[in-house]
Amino acid sequence: MPYRFHSTATLAAFAMAALPMAVQAQSNAQPAANMLNPVVVTAALAPRTANESLSSVTVLDEATLRRQDPVSITDLLRGQPGVDVSTNGSFGKNSSVFIRGSGSGQNVLLIDGIRLRSATSGGAAWQHLEPRMFDRAEIVRGPRGSLYGADAIGGVIQLFTPQGEEDGPQPRVSVGGGSFNTQRLSASISGKEGGTRYSFAGGHFTTEGQPVRRDGDDKGYDNTTALARVSHTFESGAEAGVLALRARGHNEYDGGENDFVQQVAGVYGELPITDNWRSRLTLSESRDESDNIDNFGDSVFNTKVRTARWENTFTAGVHELIAGGEYSEDRVNSTTAYDETSRSNAAVFTQALLDFAPFTLQASLRFDDNEAYGEEVTGSVGVGYDLDGHHTLRANYGTAFNAPTYNQLYFPGFGNPDLESETSDSIEVGVRGQYAHWFWDAALYQTDIDNLITGQGLLSNVPETRIRGAELAAGVELDDWTLAAALTYTDPENRLTGKRLQNRASQSLRLDVDRELGDWSVGGSWIAQNHRYRDAQNQDRLSGYGLVNLRAGWQFAPLWSARVTLENALDQDYITTRSFDGADYINAGRAGFLSVHYGQ
Repeated sequence: MPYRFHSTATLAAFAMAALPMAVQAQSNAQPAANMLNPVVVTAALAPRTANESLSSVTVLDEATLRRQDPVSITDLLRGQPGVDVSTNGSFGKNSSVFIRGSGSGQNVLLIDGIRLRSATSGGAAWQHLEPRMFDRAEIVRGPRGSLYGADAIGGVIQLFTPQGEEDGPQPRVSVGGGSFNTQRLSASISGKEGGTRYSFAGGHFTTEGQPVRRDGDDKGYDNTTALARVSHTFESGAEAGVLALRARGHNEYDGGENDFVQQVAGVYGELPITDNWRSRLTLSESRDESDNIDNFGDSVFNTKVRTARWENTFTAGVHELIAGGEYSEDRVNSTTAYDETSRSNAAVFTQALLDFAPFTLQASLRFDDNEAYGEEVTGSVGVGYDLDGHHTLRANYGTAFNAPTYNQLYFPGFGNPDLESETSDSIEVGVRGQYAHWFWDAALYQTDIDNLITGQGLLSNVPETRIRGAELAAGVELDDWTLAAALTYTDPENRLTGKRLQNRASQSLRLDVDRELGDWSVGGSWIAQNHRYRDAQNQDRLSGYGLVNLRAGWQFAPLWSARVTLENALDQDYITTRSFDGADYINAGRAGFLSVHYGQ
């Protein structure tokens, strides 16, 4: 039956609004960067604490990832402020991540600064990313086209691999399993020796899965991932490093199966030219490969993106200027006959970060010249004002664009070579309260998108789309309690028809509560969303849902711990999308997992 969201969302809003009265600030001084006011780098290409970034940003740190120990990255992202997730079933099935009502192809995924996406579909294969390979995630909401180029309309999500910050080798091993005959193994070693930091890890996940259609067969999945990262800092202050992350496996899905590869690799060098000028060059490659056997026959979709990016950071007291250039090339090797199989993009960009306390100004500009779709100019400006030691006002305006993918332009049957690029204008106002043991953040925004690409037959451009929304987030760390809350409202509207855009919920709520009890820990998450529509006419309605996930941990010996998680504890029957023939793509019901861990 439909999940009744409005009353629970209203109660949650009152609870979050009352949070400032329930927690008393312990100090009048502005706290240093910590887990409640973390340093972020994705928002401005430079390290800034969350309240200094002038952005709507959420950071999921290593402690959060370890407590929740998610099976999928999408489990971690679902219900975060401004974030919506749609999946074609559980365990490796196709997933889409929406940020502020913008689709997967309108958002950027970075892994340690390297973009990962499919050049044919445009989106990232979120379902194939093993969470245990990462120790941090930054979610930046709002346009970042002037910093990252095409696709950054809704925002940017960056995942960070462990760097190796502790002296000496630090080994970790984790073994576990659970429902659906799931088995999970991971091992890593990381550390620091002199100026050298290193991190090596591997993991394997396999499951018999569960049906993705009602009364269907189980759909299995396996994934083997390897990570290597090494960097060295020289006495001169110069730094060099290399990264390689590769995931490969096999997935059974509705109507077929495939072998997949997800890979990023890069090498960088950073040099202090003068005391006030640092220069960094990064060469990288990402791959998205899929070899399919399904109802349509055998097919291969292999895409490769190679990028050279040069960044220069100039400092003048508290002010910074960042300027650089980027060259990238997409290549497609497929059994599908695309009219074009490669395209290149050249760009230059600059950003000024100016501090005139209590005012802060951030301004950026980027010029892209693409071989396929021509020239685009994007820019942004943000202004911040510190009301006092705890409260910061911000206002942002930014533009972005999303280039048509190879599938949208050339795929037989629905590709349209006459499609225009999507362009957007966004405005946001927000305020953040930052205290010693808690924070809150509220934002209102509007994004206007011209030429949104849509359709289920021959694709076309929608002249005008408007997305309005509001976000409220809060977090508390007090004694042995850790709490996080997010309340999101999104109104993504096709202005031509007045209908809501497909596959987007308009309201969501997420509450995470954890408690340390000596050698034990307990916690849980509650995620609720209202209904969404599968079709552009808003006739095919998918009911809302509420999920409860529970977890507990036990430190039973030095360096040894055990963790149990119960996903979808109330056995909620929920769906977030349907197939083209109208069949529900069902997600997993109640599922339990037990794991044993060794290491810090």
